[in-house]
Order: sequence, then structure tokens, then C-alpha cells
Amino acid sequence: MKPLRSEDIAERLDKIRSTLTGGARLVAVSKFHPAEYIEMAHAAGQRLFGESRVQELVEKWEGLRERYPDLVWHFIGPLQTNKVKYIAPFIHMIESVTSERLLLEICRQAQRVGRTIPILLEVHVAREETKSGFSPDELRELLGRIASSPETYRGVALHGLMAMASNVDDEAVIRGEFAAVHRLFDEIRSSGVLLQPELFTELSMGMSGDYPLALREGATLVRVGSAIFGDRA
Repeated sequence: MKPLRSEDIAERLDKIRSTLTGGARLVAVSKFHPAEYIEMAHAAGQRLFGESRVQELVEKWEGLRERYPDLVWHFIGPLQTNKVKYIAPFIHMIESVTSERLLLEICRQAQRVGRTIPILLEVHVAREETKSGFSPDELRELLGRIASSPETYRGVALHGLMAMASNVDDEAVIRGEFAAVHRLFDEIRSSGVLLQPELFTELSMGMSGDYPLALREGATLVRVGSAIFGDRA
């Protein structure tokens, strides 16, 4: 695969940014791509990046933090509980909180380093069983437990929801799934169960192949990788 030039990445970023609506922000998914591509994207004005492997993220953070202190890192992939400790000191947001067990470990590690870590709870709405996350009912039950025992969950700040749609060609199915997540998001915001409702503002939906549909259904964050950086190395 031919390496990308700075001009290529800048052009792709400009094209995607021109499609963002309603104040939505771009998470440039840099996983499996070299740190040089992050530097090129930074030169083109991108600051927010998404990674999904802990070791790779830590290496990139360590290699870039002194020269680029304004980089913002979101963790967007499956996260093992025994790996949380490695990113807790610096991660700006964990978008992929898929279980209460993981949530409690994030709380524990956040308290250990004296931080409050912003998180998104991942909702499972896709048809594929391989996709992870909370069902809507599980999410409602968890939020009830958080509201009744906030001290148990100290160390995190709930900023919203994250979801992945089914990997299908039927746009009606994809839009329907995104719309269902947005309805759940609105339900939670108006339910009175949130301890800090003013923070619950993010809806992370959509990737390279379906982010325009996610934008139409109210996404505030879109996670785009291959449309910027090409196929995985």
C-alpha cells in the first residue's frame, strides 16, 4: 500500500469536516496506522483521535505527548479490565464501556490516579451477536444503580452513549438502529435519573461507511478511520 502524503490526509479531513452537521465532531480513528499519520492530521488541524488497542495507544501517547500536548485521545475499542490501569492516567474519554465490571474497574483506576474519567456507555442495537454493549433494559437498570449508589461509581463522568450499527447494506436498517439509540439517549436525558445531566451530551455513532446516516440521526461524534488514513496497515 502506497504511503499517504500530508496533502492526502489534509484533503480527506477537509472533505469529511465539510459534511459534519449540528456541531458534530470527528474522531479520527488512527488505530493500526503509524504515528506519522497522526502528525500529518495534526498539521491539518485534527486534534481528536481514536485508538482501540491499549499497547498501541500508550506507545503513541508516549511518543507524541511532548511535541503535541494538545492531542485528545479517545479509547473506542474492546477494553479488558486488566488493561485499564495503563490508560487511566491520560485518556480523555473511554467510549466503549460495555459492562458494569469494566465500569467499576475504570472507577477504581481513576480513583487510584486521582482523576475523573469521561465515559460513554456502549449500547448494543446491531443484529450481530459479536457486537458488545448494554441492551436498553440493562442500561436503564445500571443507571438506576448509579443513581442510588453514586459513591460506588466515583471516578467517572457519564457523558453519553456510543453505538455501532449492523454491518449491512440496507440504509433503512442502519438509520433505524441509530434512531433507536437517539431515542434512548433522549429518554435518559429526560428521565431524571442522571446525577449530572448537564454532562450527558455525547452520542457517538457512525464510522467511515455509515457516518452520514449517523449524522442525520443526531450523532455528536463520528468515528472515521479508513476514509482518512486508508485501509489498515
